[in-house]
Amino acid sequence: MKKNIPFSPPDMSLLEVEEVKKAIMSGWITTGPRTKEFEKRISEYVGTNKTVCLNSATAAMELTLHVLGIGKGDEVIVPAYTYTASCSVICHVGATPVMIDCAKDSFEMDYEKLADLITEKTKAIIPVDLAGIICNYEKIYKAVESKKHLFQPTNEIQKAFGRVIVMADCAHGFGAIQKGKHAGVIADFTCYSFHAVKNLTTAEGGAVTWNPIEDIEDEDIYKQYQLLSLHGQTKDALSKNQLGSWEYDIVSPAYKCNMTDIMASIGLIQLERYEEMLQRRHQIIERYNEAFKELPVILLNHKDKEHISSGHLYFVRVKGITEEKRNEIIIKLAKKGIATNVHYKPLPMMSAYKKLGFDIKDYPNAYHQYENEITLPLYTKLTDENVTDIIQSFKESLEECGCY
Repeated sequence: MKKNIPFSPPDMSLLEVEEVKKAIMSGWITTGPRTKEFEKRISEYVGTNKTVCLNSATAAMELTLHVLGIGKGDEVIVPAYTYTASCSVICHVGATPVMIDCAKDSFEMDYEKLADLITEKTKAIIPVDLAGIICNYEKIYKAVESKKHLFQPTNEIQKAFGRVIVMADCAHGFGAIQKGKHAGVIADFTCYSFHAVKNLTTAEGGAVTWNPIEDIEDEDIYKQYQLLSLHGQTKDALSKNQLGSWEYDIVSPAYKCNMTDIMASIGLIQLERYEEMLQRRHQIIERYNEAFKELPVILLNHKDKEHISSGHLYFVRVKGITEEKRNEIIIKLAKKGIATNVHYKPLPMMSAYKKLGFDIKDYPNAYHQYENEITLPLYTKLTDENVTDIIQSFKESLEECGCY
């Protein structure tokens, strides 16, 4: 019988159902007490003072650029090997994206070339913790410090930093740890995704947290996010609901991207279950790694003495194959009932970024990583039998396509 193993369904339990029911029956379903509690719990989990929950990681990144005062005339460095959200937010605020290629045989940016891209116009760098593996922020900060003399601040928060600001696209990395530190306290600002396919989900959703900034109060930053995410309105619905507290002001024509209490109620339960979910992901990774060690493939390092990933995605690169052969393998797997994916088609290959003048020929390492990459299913609802089926089907598909 043909298998039917989807790529990445959410892991929901009756606990989430009951918490959502409580939120609905409470009479408060938009941003309210559950959202505030979820923010508090995230801060406790990662070790920060404040967290802001929003309706997506994209919103978290875009609002962060606004908080930092980044806009027209500014440059922001971003990897060519990422999903569009890492870069589109730069365009949204009117800044100019500057793409950096991968290092050779790596999914991470070429740290050795990073400093060369920093100019007087550079205001931020957006590293991407791809697959849930934390980037080498030591090298990023080294590059930033080497060009500190070029930095030209244009607002108070930029002056407080006195250098290019590092904003992590950590959409994949909630729960990852590097040298004893959680993703969330390594970059200056860290943006998470809680989309349906993420390890921890609120259906849609995201969050941003940050490290303390000298001479800038955390509460002031928090309030800026609140204003930006709710029309520039000085009171949220919960505050306006207090007796006699209807009146408010609009301080800017801002945006609408708040998290709801229904979403937060899912997140609160997901967070309670999260450590067990992470353990299951790494059990599956270990099985894959052991099964594939004799195959002509290149795998990611999800765990060693220095770090442990969030186990979000399982990348496999098949040695020596073309993009066409990779696609053939994906079709073979689909016919066997195994859904797979590719992470990612580099941005310079996309029409939107071609129109902005980007050319994949200028990013050869990114293309080389992409052309033979396949992402296998990796999620907590996979049974041991499912994992065995995926391993066997992958081996068969490689053999049928003449890869070994």
